[in-house]
Amino acid sequence: MALDNVMKEITASADRQAGEIDSQAEAEVRAILAEADALISDMKEKEDKKLKEAIERLNRQELSSAELESKKIVLSKKKEILAKAFEKVLADLESAPRDVKLEQYKKMVKSAKTVIDKPKAVISPKDDFTAKELGAKSVETDPRIRAGLILQSEDGTVEVDMQYETILQTIWNREIKALSDILFE
Repeated sequence: MALDNVMKEITASADRQAGEIDSQAEAEVRAILAEADALISDMKEKEDKKLKEAIERLNRQELSSAELESKKIVLSKKKEILAKAFEKVLADLESAPRDVKLEQYKKMVKSAKTVIDKPKAVISPKDDFTAKELGAKSVETDPRIRAGLILQSEDGTVEVDMQYETILQTIWNREIKALSDILFE
């Protein structure tokens, strides 16, 4: 249950940061959509000119092809915006002040103790927390960890992955439709 509380807290934190990103992304979204609209409009004008010049040579397939291409352009830009938003949230989490990270890590360790009695914490070499600060049995570093931590049992048979990227990806995958609706509707 404590793990759920930590997940909820991290989710709430990610949601707040996503809200901040929403505000920043809205202006970028409008600019990208305007650019896509201009591109679509330009493509449509070209197609209209072709229709006037050789209406008998064009068929429904060419028109639907142009519409599909314009949708691909818009979709590509939307995917780009979403990828940037994800990276921004992750970068904000990773660059949080030491005291904020320490509190989050302590809560992660505490919640994992319901599964692992005396967890070993594996953290990024960029984090300099001690086992005592975290409330863990020991601390090791692993350069593959960007931020967050992995908690392991003494024998290594149980592992709880609480890396920021893993948690954010889980939330992201679960909420991508809602986020996309907020950003693009």
